[in-house]
Amino acid sequence: MLFFHTSKIVEFLYLWGMLKKVLVTGGAGYIGSHTVVELFNAGYEPVLLDDFRNSNESVIDGLSNILGDRPELLKHDVCNTDYLRDYIRKHEVCGIIHFAAYKAVGESVENPLRYYQNNVEGLVSILKMVSENPEIPFVFSSSCTVYGEPQGQKEVSEKTPKTIPTSPYGFTKWLGEKIIDDLFFSQKKLRLMSLRYFNPIGAHSSTQIGELPIGKPNNLLPFITQTAAGLHEKLTIFGDSYPTIDGTCVRDYIHVVDLAEAHVKALDYLINAKDGCHEIVNIGTGNGSSVLQVVNTFEKVNDIKLNYEFGPNRPGDVIEIYANVDYAKKLLGWSAKKTINDAVKDAWNWEKSIRSIK
Repeated sequence: MLFFHTSKIVEFLYLWGMLKKVLVTGGAGYIGSHTVVELFNAGYEPVLLDDFRNSNESVIDGLSNILGDRPELLKHDVCNTDYLRDYIRKHEVCGIIHFAAYKAVGESVENPLRYYQNNVEGLVSILKMVSENPEIPFVFSSSCTVYGEPQGQKEVSEKTPKTIPTSPYGFTKWLGEKIIDDLFFSQKKLRLMSLRYFNPIGAHSSTQIGELPIGKPNNLLPFITQTAAGLHEKLTIFGDSYPTIDGTCVRDYIHVVDLAEAHVKALDYLINAKDGCHEIVNIGTGNGSSVLQVVNTFEKVNDIKLNYEFGPNRPGDVIEIYANVDYAKKLLGWSAKKTINDAVKDAWNWEKSIRSIK
């Protein structure tokens, strides 16, 4: 009996044109690029749609190194419906995963029209293609921001009531789910899924791809790694007097590779679904960790002392939230496997690789 390594099987299928194309909008972004890898590993042919307005073209080189070949890249705006329609007409696309969106809460407050135009218009554009091609399943990149500040509980399930988010970014995700729900109401045969992410962190263990913020980071871990690399004098932790384990905010931090694998499971589920649906699924670890715990874990795992200080509470910050992940386990057969230790180690290795730090 002969046994073949998964990568060899994928390579064989690729050469013979037997892989199923999955259109990944925003495929050069942080989560999108990691999902491209997991789709490839699962036997799909990921096709990246990205105009690099919020990502870096160097990501394609990293993906090529991991995959062993350059992925198909469509360098276009997701709002170009004529181009999308023509591509889908000429190619057999078995699924669409939609990442392409701006995602910084603070920036969305400063420039709301930019967020409403890109995030809402982009979603509507891609949903037009889904509406016209109801055989193509669709996975949406949503967010736990739709829950707002949990009332009376810190663990939120998909049945926890949504609240109107305070930031334009959060509201685009809230509205996105509503738009998808309305579309499903009008076309019951569509197969749709909204994944409510919690807080992605980490990088691919190969150090070929990872979080690559444009400008000053808006997320915790890249600010930590950039501070450790000397790009910032110090890290500011906003708030140390919250009613939490150590006074800092608590989040559900999930390794980006686990999150990427969840998208593959979501697509698998929709492809095999016999009936139309709009499923909504939390994607997290089911555990909360404080900001200070993440900082301390980074220091311990990587044997680095960070220069940090406590700053004032930030208006609008959710105090504590983490996912109930029972439905993800039941519906998708998925659960997170990697730890925060894994994430801070991978993130630091990624940072060192792009800064040429030994």
